[in-house]
Amino acid sequence: MKHVIFIRHGKSSWDYDFADDLRPLKKRGVEDGKLIGETLATWNIKPDAIFSSPAKRAYSTCEIICEKIGFDIDNVEISDLLYDFDGKLVLNFIKNIEEDIDTVILFGHNHAFTAIVNDYGSMAIPNVPTTGVVWLSLDTNDWHQIEKGVTKKTLFPKQLK
Repeated sequence: MKHVIFIRHGKSSWDYDFADDLRPLKKRGVEDGKLIGETLATWNIKPDAIFSSPAKRAYSTCEIICEKIGFDIDNVEISDLLYDFDGKLVLNFIKNIEEDIDTVILFGHNHAFTAIVNDYGSMAIPNVPTTGVVWLSLDTNDWHQIEKGVTKKTLFPKQLK
């Protein structure tokens, strides 16, 4: 059984003239990250690996959540393939995860995450919101052979407010 936990980056700012990959989190994005991270800590998730998009908003969300769940940020791997918006690169990334890894957390972007969780999960999710979490369990031992799985859990900031 393989598990992939998708976490979309927190609410980011459009207030400055930054390149897209350099946009920082808004205050709401930071606060939502703390709320989500505190709840994830109660799930007792034991990821074998965490990967993040290089975009500032995704990596900043990753830092906040890693602190809350007790995962050393120095062990997070950044992948350009997670800076994807249609899902093709993210799916390719997932299918090439090392086989000795069973549970991963990915920090990235929409529409990629919404498309993948709908294609491979068991529940329709119209939109994974900012700082939204979707946990898929995939009935396989081979990342290359992933097929439709089960949406094990979802967690969205509005559920915690």
